[in-house]
Amino acid sequence: MRKRRIHLPGFMVFVLLTVAANSSAQSATRTILSNFSVAHQPARLVNGSPVLFRVTAPKSVRTLTGSWLGHEIEFNFDAIHNSWFALAGVSLETKSGAYPLELHGETSGRGATSEALSFAKPISVERQRYPRIPLKVPARYTAPSPEEQRQIEQDKEIKAEALITLSPAREWTGSFDPPVDAAISDVFGVQRIFNGTVESTHQGLDFRVPTGTTVAAVNKGKVILAQSLFFEGNCVVIDHGQGLLTLYLHLSKFLVKAGDDVTKGQPIGLSGGTGRATGPHLHLAVRWQGEYLNPQVLLNLKLP
Repeated sequence: MRKRRIHLPGFMVFVLLTVAANSSAQSATRTILSNFSVAHQPARLVNGSPVLFRVTAPKSVRTLTGSWLGHEIEFNFDAIHNSWFALAGVSLETKSGAYPLELHGETSGRGATSEALSFAKPISVERQRYPRIPLKVPARYTAPSPEEQRQIEQDKEIKAEALITLSPAREWTGSFDPPVDAAISDVFGVQRIFNGTVESTHQGLDFRVPTGTTVAAVNKGKVILAQSLFFEGNCVVIDHGQGLLTLYLHLSKFLVKAGDDVTKGQPIGLSGGTGRATGPHLHLAVRWQGEYLNPQVLLNLKLP
């Protein structure tokens, strides 16, 4: 029996060649362990601290992402210093130890080829002991009435809905400025012992200002909440992008509303003593991907 010769149409030949070419291009993409240069400020990291990572890649990469302490980190490129940067943070509950910062970059190769670069470096965290302060306050501050308890539960839902909405793109630019020009009256991390019982940990920074002092946005962003709440009083929350929020509590007056875009230094309200405050002051809080961080450290970082 004679064998028949099979003739492939020109279109089929083109398809097979295309598949082969794509397979060859895909095989050219490979993951390479590389040595990245990693620096951070502050130099000494403790639980509750914000941190700025600066990374220099061994090759030119078009994207750089990372993960640290269970959080995903998106890096931005700084063309002036030819390096990548990102803000992150250490939760208050983090114990001392070395935690690996894992980096993943992708190069731009010729044609469809590229390289995936990978690197890991342990970052040391020390355990900071924050002070305890005993306070004597009226019982109404520690034992809310049933009606007040209902309002507290409603506020929890309002805050949860607002704080879960975070913009992925970075809005902040440059260093963060203080919201007021005033002395600090209470620091971050202090455990408050009300009438002999540890009731709360101070998750922000208090400024000693009288009622009516203009409060400014610490950086560029979008207002995602401007509302009166039981504990916080008149409260403004600004989303600065990539999981970073700032909160301004106990205001006497709002100067912005939810949905407003604000610039660094723009007035957003007037200070006061609304909510569960024993006197007029401004409480500034910093929240990154669900973790409250020390605002004083953020205000001292030199950022691109």
